Amino acid sequence: MAHGKQPLLHLTGITRSFMAGDREFIALKGIDLSIHAGEMVAIIGASGSGKSTLMNILGCLDQPSAGSYRINGQETRELDDQALAELRRDYFGFIFQRYHLLPHLSAMHNVEMPAIYAGTAPEERHSRARRLLERLGLSGHVHHRPSQLSGGQQQRVSIARALVNGGEVILADEPTGALDTTSGKEVMTILQELHAAGHTVILVTHDPKVAANAERIIEVSDGVIISDRRNDAQLSAHDKPATEQPAAGVARRMVASVGLFKEAFRMAWVALISHRMRTLLTMLGIVIGITSVVSISAIGEGAKRYVLKDIQAIGSNTIDVYPGASFGDSRAAAIETLQLSDVQALGQLYYVDSATPVVNRNLLLRYRNIDLDAQVNGVSDSYFQVRGIKMEAGITFSESDARRQAQVVVIDHNARQRLFGNTIDPLGQVILIDNLPVTVIGVTADNKNMFAASKALNVWVPYQTAAGRLLGQRHLDSISVRIRDGQPSKLVEEKVTELLQQRHGTKDFFTNNLDSIMQTVEKTSRSLALLLSLIAVISLLVGGIGVMNIMLVSVTERTREIGIRMAVGARQSDIRQQFLVEAVMVCLLGGAIGISLSYGLGHLFTVFIKEWEMVFSGGAIITAVACSTLIGVVFGFVPARNAARLDPIDALARD
Repeated sequence: MAHGKQPLLHLTGITRSFMAGDREFIALKGIDLSIHAGEMVAIIGASGSGKSTLMNILGCLDQPSAGSYRINGQETRELDDQALAELRRDYFGFIFQRYHLLPHLSAMHNVEMPAIYAGTAPEERHSRARRLLERLGLSGHVHHRPSQLSGGQQQRVSIARALVNGGEVILADEPTGALDTTSGKEVMTILQELHAAGHTVILVTHDPKVAANAERIIEVSDGVIISDRRNDAQLSAHDKPATEQPAAGVARRMVASVGLFKEAFRMAWVALISHRMRTLLTMLGIVIGITSVVSISAIGEGAKRYVLKDIQAIGSNTIDVYPGASFGDSRAAAIETLQLSDVQALGQLYYVDSATPVVNRNLLLRYRNIDLDAQVNGVSDSYFQVRGIKMEAGITFSESDARRQAQVVVIDHNARQRLFGNTIDPLGQVILIDNLPVTVIGVTADNKNMFAASKALNVWVPYQTAAGRLLGQRHLDSISVRIRDGQPSKLVEEKVTELLQQRHGTKDFFTNNLDSIMQTVEKTSRSLALLLSLIAVISLLVGGIGVMNIMLVSVTERTREIGIRMAVGARQSDIRQQFLVEAVMVCLLGGAIGISLSYGLGHLFTVFIKEWEMVFSGGAIITAVACSTLIGVVFGFVPARNAARLDPIDALARD
């Protein structure tokens, strides 16, 4: 066979040494060797002679301790791990004695693995893998797993895998060593056909009969080449199988990342379902943590809405004006500047929906022989709407009742129970307030609001009736202002203060805005939710540590798989991505289960607690997913890094 001027593979002074305890063992000693494209070479030697070490260096699975190794003139010593992986992927096809097929993948998926790392489009690599298997007599076994194939069939799958990216150089390590005689002859026939088709074939064997099939035989003993001779025996030609060449061009690498990512997810899923119990135990910490985070967030949001709803029910859109500097001001009783004219002026403001005068006093209620102390409130007809007070029975007084100082009263639920019990209908009954007879026209509903609920007795009469017939006072105890919808309460509060200060000539009053209470409640609930979430995050961290530990064990268990993937062209980044994706998938699955459990808890919560419910927000769900992903990345990094740093030779040798 005619050779070009430059050898395809050229070794000069190659030495490879290993440390065996405290001693150095030299496996190769100054090897000089040139192999040209298209040759069929057999490297023969006894066990321990160094032939396998030489093959590993030729296939870039290992690197020499000293010397020069050039592939097509490219010095391999200058290449990083990624470039060496690309050489293994694009130049070499490996055929191992022990086949080294991944047991959980079908024959087709095993064959197309190198094409995945080469970035070949899915349709193209599927087609190429199928054609190779058919040409090698495995058309009926495309979807069989290795355990369903004989030794000879597994070796054919290994050959197809070596060819899927073109396999310019076929490296066969004892290709017939684990086969019976018939299968061994079939494999050698295929290798001779590949040689005839133009592939460079390098056999590593201890069997002279296998070496006799090569046109050049190199014998190695004690780490040195003791002979390099031509085999003059005439080799018979066979019909050559179609040689599959890898796709070229920029598009090849454009699809690489997508293909590798899909492969990583698929392999992660296979690994997880293959060890279901281990996967569930791994996810347990994540499930507990995510359930805690989402549930606490939902409980906090539900509690906040429940509290805010109660605040709104007593008039969150109202501003109350009181005399004095603040609550508890001893001079407030002497200030009589709040007048009905102030109410009318406030009602004219654009920002104000309505304004209500309020006077109140503790007076004696009497019905038959029952005497009670109650707070009597003189208010306008709109007071009940402003305060969100609902009626249990009857009606409220009207504007005309106020104008004519009607002797009517609305009593609360507590006053009804104390005065009339459950047997007497209070509507139409006449009671005495102090010495003024009034007719009961309405009863307010029992107030379960946490902010307004009280055992105190309250009754309401028209303001004019209270001022003219009961109290004899013209100044107001307070003014309630309802804010127009859509107006900011802070601005309205400023306008109310400005107007009254102009009218009074001084600031002899203060305002109370329930919106500030709402803001305080929201701030407090956020702080409490944050505190509880931080506690829940601790369980997430514990779960993350569990994920890391299990993934470290998984790396140890799957060392051989990692070695196989590296041998067929996987880069360190590909291996790292594989294990990171697996860690993230574990955490995402745990997160999904945790979110589902949270919703289940929310349903049970509503069954047993009627007053309020857990409120799930999109933000909490997104946070949970983000936490799951982050934990997968953070705690999966160390196992993924360890997997990527494995030496291909050591990994392949691991059972």
